[in-house]
Amino acid sequence: KKEEEKPKKNNLKAFLKKRAPLYLAGIALIVISANGILTEKHFDSFFSEISEEEKVVLGILMQYNGPNESGYNVKNAVEDKINDEYPSEKIFNDRNTKVELDITKIDLKEYQVIINFKAHKGEIIFDWNVNIDSKKIESNNLLSKSMIEKVNYID
Repeated sequence: KKEEEKPKKNNLKAFLKKRAPLYLAGIALIVISANGILTEKHFDSFFSEISEEEKVVLGILMQYNGPNESGYNVKNAVEDKINDEYPSEKIFNDRNTKVELDITKIDLKEYQVIINFKAHKGEIIFDWNVNIDSKKIESNNLLSKSMIEKVNYID
């Protein structure tokens, strides 16, 4: 009779009570890991605060993928150049890394786009003219010209 009067233990409750700190620690580790991945900066994250007109011009430039329309575009070429200069570094996450964007209207259909990438080894300046009607891209310095050539002639 005494055995019948004892309330039955809730096995699930006891199981969770013993292991709750382990589960909380596991959840905390997952949250911390996900936060690091989600807050990782990329080249695009430097251009978040620009006007709609500037977004159109920058989009034409960055998505230009040459006459053969390969999958490789100006954005890929610029990122590759920066990654070549800073191998095995997460340079975009460095708080001292700065990317300055200057888009100037030359005339009704043409804009000058200057991207100045500054990091601890120095700066890299890209300079193009973009025609928003014809989508023609012209380089204004040797580095920018090499980026366009790389895009135009990639297989």
